[in-house]
Amino acid sequence: MTRLEATHAANVGDTRNNWQSNYTSVHEITEQFKSFMLEHGIATNDQIIPDTLSIQRAHIVGDKRGSKNLAYRLHTDGRPSGYFTNWRGITGTWSADGKPRKLTRQEYQQIQQERKQREVEQQARHDEAAIKARLTWQQSTPAIIHPYLSKKRIQAHDARIRGNELVIPIGDAQTDEICSLQFISADGSKRFLTGGKLKGCFSFIGEPSPDQPILICEGWATGASLHEDSGHSVVIALNAGNLEPVAKVIRKLYPMAQIIVCGDNDVSGVGQLKAKEAALAIGGKVLIPEIVGCDWNDVLTMEG
Repeated sequence: MTRLEATHAANVGDTRNNWQSNYTSVHEITEQFKSFMLEHGIATNDQIIPDTLSIQRAHIVGDKRGSKNLAYRLHTDGRPSGYFTNWRGITGTWSADGKPRKLTRQEYQQIQQERKQREVEQQARHDEAAIKARLTWQQSTPAIIHPYLSKKRIQAHDARIRGNELVIPIGDAQTDEICSLQFISADGSKRFLTGGKLKGCFSFIGEPSPDQPILICEGWATGASLHEDSGHSVVIALNAGNLEPVAKVIRKLYPMAQIIVCGDNDVSGVGQLKAKEAALAIGGKVLIPEIVGCDWNDVLTMEG
């Protein structure tokens, strides 16, 4: 063995000893990797399988039972490192020493293939949910009275009822069809149809017109109050994070319309921030209630 080879071998041995001193087992490495993913909002109870030639899949806590939307690879030899991604586009690379590790060309190609596969799977979920949504909508009956409507002091508009729940249609501008549903119980708790598309999709009250202001808000009850008070059409994004995607869709559909984003005045500040970001993204206006903790349904019913 040459002196250079001997020095290299010694350095490799020192490095391995260093990793062994910091990580006493493969289990500890996998736990560090899982902790890293958890910091990025990805939790899994599945066993992490390291040192494989192909990308592994695992279930993400909170996702549909049986789904495996987490894709990852983990290396435990040499310098422990790994990367992960999921169908929502959350991606991260991890290494034991905290230094970024550049993906190999093969790993990058595998990630791209995995992303395309997830997109296909996600579209299949959306398609299945859309069929179920339209069938459920057809089987629901027009709402006349409901405890939630009474509590919020609003009219039913085009909402329907299935069992004891109020049913709100969610439409996709790309297909001009119902793509999902929101269900609202008597106590105001809400849930969406499993697998339904939401980003950029919306419900609306009143027919939008390019020569009249179009209001955009978060919740359906808020939208009902805004429409009843102003007479303007209201587009309902259904949550704060969807305000900007919906606003961009509406701007594309009505490029010359005056668009006003009517945000919530959340204690956390999220409603105000997302409303302002949505308005800024489309050159629109923003209106926020003056009272902290209130939305426009609270304000308008308070005044009424």
